[in-house]
Amino acid sequence: MGVIVRMTALLLMYLLIVILTAGCSKKGQEPVIKEKEEKASIKIGMTFDSFILERWQRDRDVFVSKSKELGAEVNVQNANGDLKEQISQIEYFIDKKMDVIVVIAIDSEGISDAVTKAKKAGIKVIAYDRLVLNSGVDLYISFDNEKVGALMADYMKESLPSNGKILMICGPLADNNVSLVMDGFKEGIKGTKLSVIGTEYAEGWHPETAFTVTNEYLMVRSKFDGIMCGNDNLAGQAIKALAERRLAGEICVVGQDADLDACQRIVEGTQNMTVYKPVEKLASLAAEYAVAMAKGEKVETKDTFFDGVQDVPYEKLEPIAVTKDNMDEVIVGDYHLEEDVYLNIPKEEQDKK
Repeated sequence: MGVIVRMTALLLMYLLIVILTAGCSKKGQEPVIKEKEEKASIKIGMTFDSFILERWQRDRDVFVSKSKELGAEVNVQNANGDLKEQISQIEYFIDKKMDVIVVIAIDSEGISDAVTKAKKAGIKVIAYDRLVLNSGVDLYISFDNEKVGALMADYMKESLPSNGKILMICGPLADNNVSLVMDGFKEGIKGTKLSVIGTEYAEGWHPETAFTVTNEYLMVRSKFDGIMCGNDNLAGQAIKALAERRLAGEICVVGQDADLDACQRIVEGTQNMTVYKPVEKLASLAAEYAVAMAKGEKVETKDTFFDGVQDVPYEKLEPIAVTKDNMDEVIVGDYHLEEDVYLNIPKEEQDKK
């Protein structure tokens, strides 16, 4: 009987050792499986013009977050406004065999060759917000930039004297969106007595240009009733120049991007209007397209856009005009916090709104 008990005990010990060994073996395999998953991860390269504009940081954060959620890794590069650096970054992405490259172009024509090189290497390319010309990108995703200009024109038609004079301070023509916004604006005021007394360009989107230009026009006493600014950074500097002559709030100023300081100026009464572009929607949708392309899935869009050589797939989102009247409805809560937008407004005035 004692022999049987000992044999049973030995058999149980043997079975336990086998089970434990099998368990250890599985655990030892887990890093190998994980490593394979990591190697299989989708790789996206994303090169930004710069982070001078407040909105680009939002675009980056939403795009990266959504991409990770969909199983992709994003390598973000900042070209700091240097065209050669952006070309170098695209070439780096090609060497690293990225599945998709997303480009926020510094120069819509200047990076065409680099983008063409990426496509020849079998890498999908998305032109994000700004079109890359003459390169046949796989997707151009942006807002309706002509409508951005049209919304600015609509506001000025309603707000300026019928024969009002307008100063235009635009971004650099190297950014293809600048021409589109200008076209939309000029088409919008066509048939009215409104006139543009001057058009200036801020190279590299440097906001100080707007301060200098506004000062120069004021010094030579070129009378104008409104300033159409290419973005809210430029609008802020134009208003700074107006404020030094106690003209802030007296001359109509419009911009785009719905930056926090622009929204603050609007509720304070020194800037009249901005064009809000829901960048979270743009960035999230772009991430979805990028991952789909990396998986070899076909991407279909309702529109196309001629890039100078061919029609490319175009995903077009709608911009929204924002004034003091619809600030709470469009911006507060969804884009900026109420306490931030009304930071400089006394509490008693906030209660009246």
